Amino acid sequence: MAHSKSAQKRIRQSGLAAAVTQPGNAAVKEAIRQFDAAVAEGNTDEAAEKLKVAYKRLDTIAARGTIHKNAAARAKSRLATRLNRAASK
Repeated sequence: MAHSKSAQKRIRQSGLAAAVTQPGNAAVKEAIRQFDAAVAEGNTDEAAEKLKVAYKRLDTIAARGTIHKNAAARAKSRLATRLNRAASK
C-alpha cells in the first residue's frame, strides 16, 4: 500500500484511467477478432464489413488519445493488407 499522499493519488488516477480506456480497447480487440474470423473462413464480403467496424473503433480510441493516431493508422493498414491477401487467393 502506498504511504505518501501523492502515491495514493497516483493509484486512484491510474485506476480511473484504466477504467476509462479498458472498454475502448476491448471493443477494438473484439472487432479485430471478428475480422480475423471472417478472413479465416474465407468470407471476404463479411470481412470487409467487419473491417469497417474495426476502422471505426480504432479511429474512436485514437481520437480520444488512448492510442496514438499513427498506431491506429498502422493497425488499419495491417488489417487492410490481411483482407487484400485473403481476397487475392
